[in-house]
Amino acid sequence: MFPRGKTFTGTLIAAALALTLAACTPGSDAPAPSAPATGAAINKDVASMGDVTLTVWDQEVRGGQNEQMTKLNAAFEAKYPNVSIKRNSQSFEDLGKTLRLALSGTDAPDVVQANNARNTMGAFVKAGQLLPLDGWADAYGWNERYPASVLKYSQYSTDGTTFGSGSIYGLPQVGEIVGVFYSKKKLESLDLTLPADWAGFESAIVTAKEAGETPLLLGNIEKWPAGHVFGPIQGAKVPAEQIEKLGFGNAGASWITPENQAAAQTLADWNAKGYFNKGVNGTEYDAAWQKLTKGEGVFLMGGSWMAADLADAMGEDVGFFVPPATAGDGAQTTGGTGLPFTVTAKTKNPDLAAAYIDFITNDEAMGILADTGNLPVRNTSTYAPETGVLKDVFTAFESVTTDGVLLPYLDYATPTMGDTLGDSLQGLLEGKLDAQAFTEAMEADYAGFTQGK
Repeated sequence: MFPRGKTFTGTLIAAALALTLAACTPGSDAPAPSAPATGAAINKDVASMGDVTLTVWDQEVRGGQNEQMTKLNAAFEAKYPNVSIKRNSQSFEDLGKTLRLALSGTDAPDVVQANNARNTMGAFVKAGQLLPLDGWADAYGWNERYPASVLKYSQYSTDGTTFGSGSIYGLPQVGEIVGVFYSKKKLESLDLTLPADWAGFESAIVTAKEAGETPLLLGNIEKWPAGHVFGPIQGAKVPAEQIEKLGFGNAGASWITPENQAAAQTLADWNAKGYFNKGVNGTEYDAAWQKLTKGEGVFLMGGSWMAADLADAMGEDVGFFVPPATAGDGAQTTGGTGLPFTVTAKTKNPDLAAAYIDFITNDEAMGILADTGNLPVRNTSTYAPETGVLKDVFTAFESVTTDGVLLPYLDYATPTMGDTLGDSLQGLLEGKLDAQAFTEAMEADYAGFTQGK
């Protein structure tokens, strides 16, 4: 996954990392790492492992992210005094640059956070640098702990060619979901109720425009934000199984379909009809969401990571929802997980590494995550605040992951899809690409990758 919001680094870094990877990572003929088979004997008794140091690399450097890791590591060491955790916490950008060299070196860490995407986790799997965790998943009950809709974001075939199914290579702590933030005061002034489905949402957009409001806010100078508008539109119009194949970069789907063209046309029409603020491609991401806090605009499509900042500025005025295609059905929308924690193939303590990952993703850990302002990836609604936009976000994430479909970020698909998607969405919004040309550009990248694997 490319972290969104405050931890997003943009498609240029993604491209640079892809080039670095191509130069530094062993090929697909690397020997498969050894790991216990399902049902094999696994040592879960950490206290019996002797005095040992566990080296963990993570990118949880900000605020509540760092706080939750500090608390969890201290709790693990308190429970197991024989274990010392050597933590190396780096920014997402720095971790991406150093991890590749570390995994191929002689002194690799034991546990690392690895970006879900093909050009990171997928490449590490292909190179045999991460352990498949199926044996430990069976021993610890991870398949029951995590819903399938979440676990798929950490699954690859052992040769790294298939994403979204196969062996488990890591566990995430936090979730992400893309939906619609809104001003409650604006809806009330327009005599609108919260839309119950996609048709109701589109109707509310029209009503807001006719009343002289800016219905939708978008800042897309960075290119990636428009993907968080297009993704939910696509989710409402295209079958989920097709989007999953396209988003995970697996063969068997096509961008050139009437449904995908309809989704692209919807986004183009929204801009042409003036539903967005003017000059979306020249507006910064942060400037756009801040307009909502200043009473400008009605709706803001974006990710759950914005909730805390919006709540700080708007209080109880801001809300969040995810409109399903049909009222009463589960919604299909873009989302994902935080970077999964994985076990490196060169660890000398795989059972300890797995026990640590189990500990930082158990029920008690989810409570600590919530207490430190993070979105727990499991049993999310259990930890929801009693009121406010965070309650909306927590509830929506659990609803989508249990009753709907959490769709992959489209830039997961190929090592170059981040650039292709960003450039094509800007062209679509500017009117330089029509819906057909947009889908053709996306198809060229997707098909070129899937046919070449």
